[in-house]
Amino acid sequence: MKSKSFIPILVPTLLLAFSTAVRGDARLPALFADNMVLQQGVRVPIWGWADEGEEVTVTFRGQTAKVKAHEGKWMVKLSRLKAGGPDDLIVQGKNKIELKNVLVGEVWICSGQSNMEWPLDKAFEATSDVESSANSMLRLCFVPKTKANLPMDDVKAQWKECNPKTVPSFSAVAYYFGRDLQKALKVPVGLVETCWGGSPAEVWMSERVLSSNPDYKRDILDTYDAAVKSAEATNTTPKVQRPGWKPTELYNGMIAPLVPFAIKGAIWYQGESNAGRAHQYRTLFPDMIRNWRQDWNQGDFTFLTVQLAPFKAIKSEPADSDWAELREAQLLATKVLPKSGMVVITDVGEEKDIHPKKKAPVGGRLALAARGIAYGEKIEYSGPVYKSIKVKDGQAIVTFDHTDGGLEARGGELKGFSICGSDHKFVWAKAEIQGNKVVVSCPEVNEPVAVRYGWADFPVVNLWNKADLPATPFRTDDFPMITVPAKRNLVKSARFSPDGKQLVTMDSEGKARIWETAQGK
Repeated sequence: MKSKSFIPILVPTLLLAFSTAVRGDARLPALFADNMVLQQGVRVPIWGWADEGEEVTVTFRGQTAKVKAHEGKWMVKLSRLKAGGPDDLIVQGKNKIELKNVLVGEVWICSGQSNMEWPLDKAFEATSDVESSANSMLRLCFVPKTKANLPMDDVKAQWKECNPKTVPSFSAVAYYFGRDLQKALKVPVGLVETCWGGSPAEVWMSERVLSSNPDYKRDILDTYDAAVKSAEATNTTPKVQRPGWKPTELYNGMIAPLVPFAIKGAIWYQGESNAGRAHQYRTLFPDMIRNWRQDWNQGDFTFLTVQLAPFKAIKSEPADSDWAELREAQLLATKVLPKSGMVVITDVGEEKDIHPKKKAPVGGRLALAARGIAYGEKIEYSGPVYKSIKVKDGQAIVTFDHTDGGLEARGGELKGFSICGSDHKFVWAKAEIQGNKVVVSCPEVNEPVAVRYGWADFPVVNLWNKADLPATPFRTDDFPMITVPAKRNLVKSARFSPDGKQLVTMDSEGKARIWETAQGK
């Protein structure tokens, strides 16, 4: 997935210079600026830099907080704020900083790879949405693409009011999410876009988390180091091209500088670049969420993810699929983590385009999930989710949660269900809705063992609930998956293909393994 721009890695010496360039004046991170939104209902950290021992006073809405800088840094916390504004925020040290047009409301991080990055002006039929986008209660913050070897303490983010001039290049998914959420909540909403096309999940995680897990250290950190050494050993020029994505580099450059800015939650659209390692993603993804939550130190803030859209050729027969396995890994994260949710978009995929253009349904369903999970509204915010299976008289009876008024088949008979017997060979099945259940059967399978639904790169499916939300693909079996490593051995060497789309590793037993990276798509 191609990115729109590139900013080189910032080395530690430049990072230090960036943090300490101005002495004598109190300073704020770029994240604190005119037009920003502060989170309501929580204690709000305000921080920055000043001379050692310098007294800094922060004033906002009649609140005054004072602190003396220690080791060049300072932080205060404002008491719980109520939604509204705009107001001015004053920081007074040896100098005075005045931030204008500041709102209080709901702040959301919007992150992931290119489907989150995809701009509004390139989305499906977005012209009228751009033209009608002016909303002073919706604020957009764009974090520039920044790679870093070490965690940064600042990044040149910018806050702007949402209008036809500022929104065209902003994330379409984030915009539709924020637009619908602001309309429903009737309070200011701030969106912080921090994403990069083609990025795998491990580049959004900290070194602390990756190095403390033996599997991640071996399979991610050590594999990358081996690839670097291999590139250095085989390169004949003075200049060695860095192989692929470096683990932690986007966390360092595009997440660390945002912490601990008070937020309500995060929306996440990523996974395409990890599909070839879907089994690893079953732990990697929830660990990334835990990583963010621990570092923000704001409790289990709401985390919502977008399940991968259908992509690649439609197959005539049931088959294994790494994209299906990745979707399952995304679903499993919502089952093991509190205040997490997932939206399904099986209806907006495109066979030949990894970037489906219909982003309005994606953002709209994220807003529904936020209203249900983060704000506790009594609404149905999820499509049908597999609950249990019972086999009786040659039929598999599948029960679902989130049926909201019942199930329905969109556009005719149910499709997308497959079934297998003891031979584990899946064949297409007949499926009929009975209340909140689906009865699945096939003449070729007398004694069903398992059922799958939408288990494909490009699911062709039509099971919905009456709340107008599609069912998530699922499987009832626990058969071995194609992305499970056959055997764990130490990586001895690694190299990337010339186009960066594959990483070939060689283990201690001389066995090669190919990892799909999606780099460059």
